[in-house]
Amino acid sequence: MLVHLSDIVSQTGKTENMEVPVTVDVIKSELGSFKIAEKSPLHLQIINTGNKVLELTCDVKLVIPMPCDRCLKEVPVDFDLHFQSKLDMKQSREDRIKDLDESDYITGLDLDTDLLICNEVLINWPLKVLCKEDCKGICSRCGQNLNEGTCQCDRTSLDPRMAAISDIFSKFKEV
Repeated sequence: MLVHLSDIVSQTGKTENMEVPVTVDVIKSELGSFKIAEKSPLHLQIINTGNKVLELTCDVKLVIPMPCDRCLKEVPVDFDLHFQSKLDMKQSREDRIKDLDESDYITGLDLDTDLLICNEVLINWPLKVLCKEDCKGICSRCGQNLNEGTCQCDRTSLDPRMAAISDIFSKFKEV
């Protein structure tokens, strides 16, 4: 959703509080596309601190189902996002790029709240998602979820990285 900022930029000291609906339904990343299961409205406070500089304070809660890193079971991940940003509205898009400012959610005097939320979700993306702390994962041979029960696969096979060492020891046994 686009929020037009011209009214706020034109009045020094003006504070605007608003509740903006989150209209984005899918977060896309290099890992894939993830649907947002639950979302609260974005609470947005914009303060014109003078000299066309805006302080942006945002609060939003999202729930995004993600696969467990070990067993691939879907796990709801909570994103309770609270973030602040300063926006220099005097800078052009080219100036922002030159300064490595990543506020691509500003176009002219419009604030794209959906892009802002997507960026913050990706910044706060968890490194590892587990369905439970002691998740056993899946069998590398048959794909059985080991949290639900054991499989009948032979577990005595050696690690393939150790095969060369095993060959050396087997040659010494023959001597």
